[in-house]
Amino acid sequence: MNILKSRLDYLFSSTKGLVLVAIAMIALTSAIWGMLSGPLAEMGIREVVINTLGMDMVPAEREGRIIILYHAIAMAVVAIETYLINGLLKIKPLLKTIINGLITVGYIVTMIFGLGFAYFGHNWAFHGLYIAGLTLIFAAGVLLVIALWPWNKEVRQPDMDYARTRGGLDLERVAFFATAVTTVISALFGAIPGSFFGNGFEVFLAENIIRFPEKSTMEYSIIGHLHIMLALIAVMITLIIGRWLNFKGILHKIAMPLMILGTIILNLGVWGVVTPMEPIAHMVIYVGATPSMLAALLLLIWSWRMLIHNGTAKFAKPTILQKLKALVEDPLKFGPTWQMLFMNFSTSGLGIFMAVKLDEIFRVWPAREERIELTGHWHALSLVIATIILMYYGDISGLKGKVRQVFGWAIIFFSDLALAGITFFEMKRLFVTEAEQQPIVNGLMLAVDTGLAFLLVLLATLMVWRLIDLFNKNGRWSEEKEQELDQEVVS
Repeated sequence: MNILKSRLDYLFSSTKGLVLVAIAMIALTSAIWGMLSGPLAEMGIREVVINTLGMDMVPAEREGRIIILYHAIAMAVVAIETYLINGLLKIKPLLKTIINGLITVGYIVTMIFGLGFAYFGHNWAFHGLYIAGLTLIFAAGVLLVIALWPWNKEVRQPDMDYARTRGGLDLERVAFFATAVTTVISALFGAIPGSFFGNGFEVFLAENIIRFPEKSTMEYSIIGHLHIMLALIAVMITLIIGRWLNFKGILHKIAMPLMILGTIILNLGVWGVVTPMEPIAHMVIYVGATPSMLAALLLLIWSWRMLIHNGTAKFAKPTILQKLKALVEDPLKFGPTWQMLFMNFSTSGLGIFMAVKLDEIFRVWPAREERIELTGHWHALSLVIATIILMYYGDISGLKGKVRQVFGWAIIFFSDLALAGITFFEMKRLFVTEAEQQPIVNGLMLAVDTGLAFLLVLLATLMVWRLIDLFNKNGRWSEEKEQELDQEVVS
């Protein structure tokens, strides 16, 4: 009994354990539901999975199933970010415990009963529990906002190397606070239309109505909710990575006000979609996205400079090759900011280009092509966020030596292979006609499927390693538990 208790203690009370459980839940969901589409579906595995598990796959209900699946995975990602924030920032122990407890129960209930309702017969008690899980997550979000309140005296920033006001107000904490507040508000942006389901409002996928000349206020609200929640998850992971790498100095002092400003303006633009401000809402969104992206760029510049400086300290006058080697020596420290840079080519920059040239280029193409661009854009951004979380987790798990190198570079290579493939697939109509596209499409799909397949294998390997470690009395898990207890005593 003691053996079980100590392991459950680690999994559900330590930051690393909580993150591990959430990653495992996402991995399991991705493994099972990933077999329902793509090449595995074409190979007939989809039908085997459906029949074996007894899934109820009514074609007319496809949109509803997909939306619940997206929410199930997204809530686990939000939980991971919450754990990391609670582990990195100074939070009152009681609030930290309550927040972690609420969001853990919330995302697990949401995932289990949401998927149970959507895919295994419509037991409406399951749907009620799915909503209850989302409610717990929202409550955890509200408490996180309270916990992050940056104007308390005990969380002032005394170090002049970090972004702060003259009075010591920690601007990095303000950025976390602003992102948390707007996330909670933007969650309501989707919850309010959701509460009208079955009362004159039907489920839909945003990419299916994008060319409708007229959209209702609630349809605009759902589209805005989709965009802003994904953007805020990306903003939060950027702040988390900056905190993890100990981002500081003059660039930190410039980046934090930019991130705060960008986050607020970006949200105002998205919320404006359902107000009389709608005609200029997209312009406001562009204005808000620019400072946020610039803040991320400053983090990249600082982190690369820091990696080069630390790696070449033993050389009096390091050469370009020595600097390059120092930069890429640790893939788990180099990778997150590289993914942010790569993201600008495969998602963020591409999305802005699509928006600017929407009427001139993309609305001239068949509707199917624009649908591909939208779904590819959203999934690519999700993939980038997932890989950054994996690299962060690989580092805090203590991966070293060749294992660290293989793990880090495999994530970078295979995810970027998939991202590059999907980016060219989205934009293929710019350089190839429909009649001549098939050879290019075949090659791009092979690249995408190969990259994603190897990423899933890598994730499965990580999960198997951690599972085996849990059976070891003196495994890595016990060290991590002791380390966290020591940190709590020190703080």
